[in-house]
Amino acid sequence: MNGTSPEIERKFREMLLQRSGEERLRMGCSMHATARALVRASVLAKDPQASPATLRRALFLRFYGHELDLETREKILRALGENQDE
Repeated sequence: MNGTSPEIERKFREMLLQRSGEERLRMGCSMHATARALVRASVLAKDPQASPATLRRALFLRFYGHELDLETREKILRALGENQDE
C-alpha cells in the first residue's frame, strides 16, 4: 500500500539526488544506526538481561534472516552465539 502520490515521490527523489553522494551515504548510515538502536531496544525491552550473543542473533535475524535459506541462517546463528568477548 502506498499513499504517496507519484508527483510527491518524484519530488522526493529529485531532492535526494540533489545531495552529494557523501550526504546520501551519511543519511543511509544514520538510518541504519537508528534502525539498529530500535531493534536493540526492543530486544532489551523484552529481555533486559539479554546477552551480547542474544543481541547479535536478534539483530541478524531482524535485518538479514529472511534473505537466507534455513541451513545458512542456522550456521550464521551458531557462529553469532559463540563467545565473542561477551
